[in-house]
Amino acid sequence: MKAMILAAGKGERMRPLTLHTPKPLVRAAGVPLIEYHIKALVSAGFTELVINHAWLGQQIEDYLGDGSRFAAKISYSAEGEPLETGGGIYRALPLLGDAPFVVVNGDVFTDYRFVNLQQPIEGVAHLVLVDNPQHHSQGDFYLQQGLVHDGESKQACLTYSGIAVLSPQLFAGCKQGAFKLAPLLREAMAKGLVSGEHFAGCWVDVGTHDRLAEVEQLLAQEH
Repeated sequence: MKAMILAAGKGERMRPLTLHTPKPLVRAAGVPLIEYHIKALVSAGFTELVINHAWLGQQIEDYLGDGSRFAAKISYSAEGEPLETGGGIYRALPLLGDAPFVVVNGDVFTDYRFVNLQQPIEGVAHLVLVDNPQHHSQGDFYLQQGLVHDGESKQACLTYSGIAVLSPQLFAGCKQGAFKLAPLLREAMAKGLVSGEHFAGCWVDVGTHDRLAEVEQLLAQEH
């Protein structure tokens, strides 16, 4: 099973750190954020990785290389213009093949066990959901009998973690260009084709300096 790390974001809210460094290479406790994902994925058995990039993307390729030093094989999907999440994944499909694959947002920090995703999915997507963080208190979805549903405000007790298994079938009928992933997922949810799980462990969406500091603290406590 292949895995894709989404690394094309510009990281506007992380400036000035991201003016000269792509967001996935911003360091927490001296290690680039993306490296934590690569090591966790490889140890869970995902050794064929696809990474998309746009802003300062060549730096990502220069740093990670072909992946051999991580015991992985890394392919890159370079985006000249930002394609958003849906468009970025769609563009990378030729590298990902015909089977379901794992997708991980490059800018989340988590101790989620990716080995849990090494199993077949029944629909077209399986989402890992977390409790609503402070910065997204309204939430996105709720879980019912293992299926993910679009949350009405009072029920949306969970937020998409940026970790999922997606089937290429989710993108049937899509065209090259920029488009969001969420509308595709919501359409599939309405047909009962999106399963999910609730993860209650460590998860931080590293979108701001404050949340980067939070990750630094978590890592300091581990040592």
